[in-house]
Amino acid sequence: MKAEIIAVGTEILTGQIVNTNAQFLSEKMAELGIDVFFQTAVGDNEGRLLSVLETARDRSNLVILCGGLGSTEDDLTKQTLAKFLGRKLVFDEQASENLDNFFATRPEHNRTPNNERQAQLVEGSTPLQNITGLAVGGLLEVDGVTYVVLPGPPSELKPMVLKELVPLLSDNKAQLYSRVLRFFGIGESQLVTILAELIDNQTDPTLAPYAKTGEVTLRLSTKADSQEEADRKLDVMEAQILAIKTLDGQPLSDLIYGYGDDNSLARVVFDFLKEQNKTITAAESLTAGLFQSTLANFSGSSDIFNGGFVTYSIEQKAKMLGIPLADLQEHGVYSHFTAQQMAEKSRQLTDADFGVGLTGVAGPGESDGHPAGTVFIGIATRESVTSIEVLIGGKSRSDVRYISTLYAFNLVRQTLLNS
Repeated sequence: MKAEIIAVGTEILTGQIVNTNAQFLSEKMAELGIDVFFQTAVGDNEGRLLSVLETARDRSNLVILCGGLGSTEDDLTKQTLAKFLGRKLVFDEQASENLDNFFATRPEHNRTPNNERQAQLVEGSTPLQNITGLAVGGLLEVDGVTYVVLPGPPSELKPMVLKELVPLLSDNKAQLYSRVLRFFGIGESQLVTILAELIDNQTDPTLAPYAKTGEVTLRLSTKADSQEEADRKLDVMEAQILAIKTLDGQPLSDLIYGYGDDNSLARVVFDFLKEQNKTITAAESLTAGLFQSTLANFSGSSDIFNGGFVTYSIEQKAKMLGIPLADLQEHGVYSHFTAQQMAEKSRQLTDADFGVGLTGVAGPGESDGHPAGTVFIGIATRESVTSIEVLIGGKSRSDVRYISTLYAFNLVRQTLLNS
């Protein structure tokens, strides 16, 4: 089934409101295995809406209109659809009763003739009751095309879709199932390059890369009659992907760190630390506590994180962490030595299992001969201390700081996996 979403409302076109309904409807249709091929926004104008309806009828099997069901003169969606289909408007008994009940309990509101429009629907429609508002929706099939009319306010549209519309459309047996693979240490352009053959020849399942700040995700999607069937198909594609090597010869299986839309490197590290009953601390310079505050966002963070340090100046690195000032001056603030000392001293001072040290140049200019984006990250365990250097080029100051924390979390993750 090919679907099309038409959002009706001049306020969308003028930027007064954001069309969040289209995103919600697209997600729900995808879950039902219905492909949304087009999204259109049109103003409160009968002629333009008629033109959009004519186009939609010729290219889609399911046309969903949202907005324009209110009581004012510019609320003309149902009236225009009725005209387009050559049908009249009729009153829905339940919606009329809802109107009666509303005004009976609110005598301060004056009922006017235009209020009655909210209880009307196109003749022959299956009513979609509005449990949070007054405007009734409807579903109608004409000449092989199903038309759905929904209210515009999300507080009314969402319950109507979930409780009224989804059950009517769920006869479409196959549903869309997705799996999101999350990678760190590879850019979107390289990932697309090494997956070019799979992307070019994709049928079912499909795959789509998405670049995020500092990382990249792959969404695998398939239509199936059950989660079990979908998992079998997605497992095959995932195995193919993870066996592919980067341009440096590294298998993608080394770079995947987790799954899911709502996941993150910080979440994975937090869960690992909880599972292994380990604690962590950090001493941060360029990131100014971002690593620690990210950890503290998770409920239960006090189980694995008791505190840490923000040591921005060289003097505070010496004073708070006990690193000899002469040594810092000899090796430089931006160095493997300083990152390792920050990690180890912070670990010792808090008796944590892991210590992280972050120092570098956030930018926008260079510092002490180091270009912006030069970052040193140290990690200390109870057995050893090491560090890495990364260059985060071409990024804003805030992005350098954020991506630095991603590298730090990934370094902790790798250490946990190897411990």
